[in-house]
Amino acid sequence: MTFIIKPLVTEKMTKMTDKSSVDKTVKHKGEVRTIPAQPKYGFIVKPEANKLQIQQEVEKRYNVKVVDVNTMRYSGKRQARYTKKGLVKGQRNAYKKAYVTLKNGDSIDFYSNL
Repeated sequence: MTFIIKPLVTEKMTKMTDKSSVDKTVKHKGEVRTIPAQPKYGFIVKPEANKLQIQQEVEKRYNVKVVDVNTMRYSGKRQARYTKKGLVKGQRNAYKKAYVTLKNGDSIDFYSNL
């Protein structure tokens, strides 16, 4: 069963991926340290998926090593609009986001099969 619905390819997520894909240099007590890059990617997943299932599916689908998975639940927003028939009320579906941190050196190319 697939738990990943689609990858998040937005400006915000692309900026986050680019920022996390670069090694960081940190000064601590006069000593300069380099923290290796760990790129992060976002996915929309099914609400019933847990972190282990998301990790296994990303590793299998993209052939990468997953270090960490963070998840967030979003509730469905209520919406109303005025039409010729009157007021129509509804609600969007609830969904879940997963931010996946990969091992240093791994990357995912979402545009490779276009």
